[in-house]
Order: sequence, then structure tokens, then C-alpha cells
Amino acid sequence: MRPFALSFARPLAQSSSAVPYTYDATRQLNVLPDGRPAAHSRAVLLATGTTASTAGSKTHFDD
Repeated sequence: MRPFALSFARPLAQSSSAVPYTYDATRQLNVLPDGRPAAHSRAVLLATGTTASTAGSKTHFDD
């Protein structure tokens, strides 16, 4: 028996853009090549266009 989802699964397309940071598992955050946290780089924040969800704030009083 084949799971239904495997009939429609597609391989991920390879991205042609280079990410300017890497994940540091020991520090549990993204870091720049010089070791600084990626969140401290305004250029990285502007380039990645991150967003934040408000779903938790609407369902949990302690968020």
C-alpha cells in the first residue's frame, strides 16, 4: 500500500541564491562567516524578508 501523499510529492527545487549565514548547532542560531549572529546584520535581515506570525498571540494569553 502506497501512502496517498507520495502520489503527489515532488522533489524540492534547488535554490540558486547563496545564503550569507550558516546554522551553528552549538549556539543554536544562524551566524555570519565572521562568527557574529546573523540577526545583528541589517543587510541579512533586509535580504531575507522574514515575517512573524501572530497566530500564537491570538490563542495564548502568555505569548
